[in-house]
Amino acid sequence: MKYIFNVTIALASAIILVGCSTSQQVSHKSSTTVTTARDSYEAYILTYYPIAVEQMHRHRIPASITLAQGLLESGAGKSELTKKSNNHFGIKAHNNWNGRTTSTMDNGRMCKFRVYDSARDSYEDHSQFLLKPRYADLFRLSSTDYKGWARGLKKAGYAEDPAYPQKLISLIERYRLYEYDGYSKKDVSPILSGGKDGGFSGRRPIYISNGLYYVVGNTGDTFKSLAKEFGVSRRKLIKYNDLYKDYDIKAGDIIYLEKKRNKATKDYRFHTTAQGESLYSISQKYGIRLKSLFKMNPEYESYTTLKVGDVVVLRK
Repeated sequence: MKYIFNVTIALASAIILVGCSTSQQVSHKSSTTVTTARDSYEAYILTYYPIAVEQMHRHRIPASITLAQGLLESGAGKSELTKKSNNHFGIKAHNNWNGRTTSTMDNGRMCKFRVYDSARDSYEDHSQFLLKPRYADLFRLSSTDYKGWARGLKKAGYAEDPAYPQKLISLIERYRLYEYDGYSKKDVSPILSGGKDGGFSGRRPIYISNGLYYVVGNTGDTFKSLAKEFGVSRRKLIKYNDLYKDYDIKAGDIIYLEKKRNKATKDYRFHTTAQGESLYSISQKYGIRLKSLFKMNPEYESYTTLKVGDVVVLRK
């Protein structure tokens, strides 16, 4: 992708660039609007967590840290630098960078930033940035010690903002990003196969239940069309949702993009049924595998629908 810049801006960049620090390689425009940007933040996580997990297994950087930094530095993918240059971590272009660059204002100064062909290239370059000797102490920490990593990044000079560690920790805990630190390669391989940047189209709202992503079916949806849209195989979608291959998706159906869990979150131990509910509809509502729900509630296994007021166990 080629970028054409106004001649006046280009000349100004050449003049002002000398004022851009050469010791600080990363731009830190930390977002303070996390509580009002939940949908866009969750959409970002859904799109890029497969790449973060991939990087974790390749370079031993916790996926939670990578995602939190990406969210923070890119404004959940909405910054102009990210949208125009695929630069998710605000990494600047200095003399050791041989790739394309773009110029933009950073803290009142015009600076050069790296331009990437894809988000995955940006994530890989971010990993390489953290593999420098100055960050070596971080790799002595546990891969699940996201708090230690957040504080260690600040200590090693990654960010000047004194609140930077707490901002990362808050994002990780608010969006349960620490769960991705336990993901295996197999957990993301079907998703990564959908495209170089993860395979998610972003054309429809994405929701979360039990820490899992799902979409709501529209008229005309099929397993084949959803498989193409989200980069998850048709067979996997059928299996994830405890359905059969000839099932016709209906408008309003909950369709999970990931394998459901064996139990609900700690916030939900029981469910009191309403009119027309079944164990299957409850399994979809809470993101629980149907066979696990049957195992916890053997007395209802033969029921097509439940009676109003029945109590269903969601976790033991």
